[in-house]
Amino acid sequence: MRFTRTSVFVPTRSTAPTGATGGLRPKRDLAFAWLLVVLIAVPAWVVTITQARGMGVGPGTMGMALPPFLLLWVTMMAAMMLPSMAPVAITWVRGIGRRSPGWIRAARTAVFVCGYLLVWTAFGALAYAALAGTGHLVTGRPTAGRWIGLAAFLLAGLYQLSPFKYGCLRHCRAPMPHLLRYAGFRWPARDLRVGVHHGAYCVGCCAGLMVVLVPLGVMNVAAMAGLAVVIFVEKLWSRGPVVARFVGVAFLVLAVLAPLQDWLLPGLRGPMPAMGAL
Repeated sequence: MRFTRTSVFVPTRSTAPTGATGGLRPKRDLAFAWLLVVLIAVPAWVVTITQARGMGVGPGTMGMALPPFLLLWVTMMAAMMLPSMAPVAITWVRGIGRRSPGWIRAARTAVFVCGYLLVWTAFGALAYAALAGTGHLVTGRPTAGRWIGLAAFLLAGLYQLSPFKYGCLRHCRAPMPHLLRYAGFRWPARDLRVGVHHGAYCVGCCAGLMVVLVPLGVMNVAAMAGLAVVIFVEKLWSRGPVVARFVGVAFLVLAVLAPLQDWLLPGLRGPMPAMGAL
């Protein structure tokens, strides 16, 4: 697997973005980006895995009300998304405030991340409604889970192969033109607005992948880890778009198998015993 290597440059009129993320990341900023990932994403994974061990995998929202669900959802998104998003945040802050002290750049990065996660919080509210609806259907009619699973995998597969997916993926892989346009945003809360804008493109890029959490289970740690790897590879590997298409075809195959293979639908069956209860 070969990831695209980018070089440092200062934006000028004659420079053109290259590479998977627009060619704006010197080594020292990459180091800071991955430090940010360690400080936020790793604890988020620890919290997510701990919660999953206590809850197991079950249908719908697993009895959670909206506020605790959103809190857990945002933690999950921080764990899954920040590894592929952090370099873009650092690129933005360095490109616009490269003469600022380090603590100011760190604060601006945090504001960017808050805007990014704000969009995923809004998407989490939609996910909650979808999970609550499917959970209600499965509780009332267990056999409905097979057809819900078919529909979820089918929707995810078609979305992965859609032009809209690839328009958003192009932004996430080469965000420099957008970052230069964002430089014209006025204060206050410019970094927050940029985070929201980039988060919206990221939601558009990853929405299909999130749909499969309905049949696989919202607290399925293996599924979350697998999706996190897919998201990272799609955005940062030179052949990311090919991987995205391959995943879309795989989802369509799973849609065909879903009505016949109940083991593919742990999130649409009754709750499994938590690990601590075994």
